[in-house]
Amino acid sequence: MSASAYRWMMTAVAEPMVKEDFDPFPPAAGEVVVEIAGCGVCHTDLGYFYDGVRTNSELPLALGHEISGRVVATGDDAQDWQDKAVIIPAVMPCGDCDLCKKGRGTICRAQKMPGNDIQGGFASHITVPAAGLCAVDEQRLEAAGLSLADLSVVADAVTTPYQAVVQADVQPGSLAIVIGVGGVGGYAVQIAAAFGATVVAIDVDDAKLDAIKEAGAAVTFNAKEISGRDLKKAIIGFAKENGLPTTEWTILECSGSAAGQTSAFGLLVHGATLCVVGFTMDKLEIRLSNLMAFHARALGNWGCPPELYPGALELILDGKVNLKDFVEQHPLGDINAIFEAAHAHKLTRRAILVPGN
Repeated sequence: MSASAYRWMMTAVAEPMVKEDFDPFPPAAGEVVVEIAGCGVCHTDLGYFYDGVRTNSELPLALGHEISGRVVATGDDAQDWQDKAVIIPAVMPCGDCDLCKKGRGTICRAQKMPGNDIQGGFASHITVPAAGLCAVDEQRLEAAGLSLADLSVVADAVTTPYQAVVQADVQPGSLAIVIGVGGVGGYAVQIAAAFGATVVAIDVDDAKLDAIKEAGAAVTFNAKEISGRDLKKAIIGFAKENGLPTTEWTILECSGSAAGQTSAFGLLVHGATLCVVGFTMDKLEIRLSNLMAFHARALGNWGCPPELYPGALELILDGKVNLKDFVEQHPLGDINAIFEAAHAHKLTRRAILVPGN
């Protein structure tokens, strides 16, 4: 076994993760070994670790599904990926089943998600299928002032709201409302704005609202200060004052909280599209008939198909989405402390854990 490869293993709910050595070589046919540059800490990881959300693979398991790195070994039929910088999709469809052939890869029943179905990215190396990898143009990356580790969060925090915006058919002239603007929601604001929408940002943290107003939100509201019917009236007033539609809003719920989901449902207008992007184990009581009365629709959003990754990456490399100011790198060896800080809401930026530091 190679002592140079290691990963941090979750052994039980809320128990400190432990480091173990492993040997990722050689990869099988159609697989690659990626030396990890960085792996982002996601709300989903915290759900597994602290809340006991079940992983598909039994413990012990290395968590982490926001991964970027460099291919250092290839199996048969994957040699073209050797030495390439890549982003690993958080959800990797099989590509062969009927669902995949219909373009429904995100619900492929044979999909592989690092840190859930297979060993994840809180490690020095990972073995994954080559199919679906997103190649990174390193010259453009350097020109954008970003590192390969920075791009790890593309594999969920960026691509998940990207798919939501694409799926909701956000267009120039649309009014988009994003609830919860830390992490995924912050990128949802920027992506919706890049697609031409006027974006309303809602959160309970003034610092996050101030930061996202500089990054693309046209107006912000603190849900601690205005909520319910008053919030809906305020948004309608903003829309009328600015010649924006008061129907067909796109509402992106990214907070992953019961309060955020309740607020999102309360903002339905005629023809609205409600995009459920955040996840919570909490239940809420709503009047589902509102979807009928408003002729609205609600869309779930699991991951992002690999074929959409290049478009999301392009927004970053073109400078239309600000990645750098919303991420922060930390040594992978500090994983337990960083998880604690993230769980306690003490981090102001999305944490990226970097091996070797």
